[in-house]
Amino acid sequence: MADNSDLTLDEMRLVLAPAIADAAVFDGWSTSAVTTAAQEHGIDPAVAALAFADGPIAIIAAWVASIDAAMEQAFAGDALSNQPIRERIHRLVTFRLDMLTGREEALTRALSIMAMPQNTSRTLRLGWASADAMWYLAGDKATDYNHYTKRTILAGIYAATLAVFAHDKSEGKAETQAFLGHRIDGVMRFEKAKARLLRPSDEHFSMTRLLGRLRYPAV
Repeated sequence: MADNSDLTLDEMRLVLAPAIADAAVFDGWSTSAVTTAAQEHGIDPAVAALAFADGPIAIIAAWVASIDAAMEQAFAGDALSNQPIRERIHRLVTFRLDMLTGREEALTRALSIMAMPQNTSRTLRLGWASADAMWYLAGDKATDYNHYTKRTILAGIYAATLAVFAHDKSEGKAETQAFLGHRIDGVMRFEKAKARLLRPSDEHFSMTRLLGRLRYPAV
């Protein structure tokens, strides 16, 4: 067992979150799940309880952060550089779903907690952070309004995919993969259409420019 005696509270949250998710399948996102995970990792349950003093949403937030961290480690550097954007996004989302496999009950309970009105703001921030991490790893360098629209759209796609995944009983989660593929295709079509609309004005047909050339032809 690793020595976890010198962990900061932030580090402890990341270490314990996956084990708490496992325990949450049976105990829900509760102090009992935190205690079980702490004992598994040789951490004082009282200290673990302090790390998650904000309740279930804090535990879930740590779980999301642990998945973000694992994804960033798995796809660091140029791991996705030789793939088209569509495939990069698909692989990143699929990686996250793979980390949830076997924890569907914990996910269902987490989604119910995240949907509570008092948790709406934090849930939106969590979704945004995960979408931002995915786009960053996919190589997106946009700094204008595209930065925000891409992340907002992907956060929505990911949230919808999680809802499908949590209840998907098909072989190999085929329904989830079909749903995800369809949604990503829609985003790619949207991005292409947006790019055409936002091309510099001199790349678009201009009646004024045509009439000017007819009246004053180039010599």
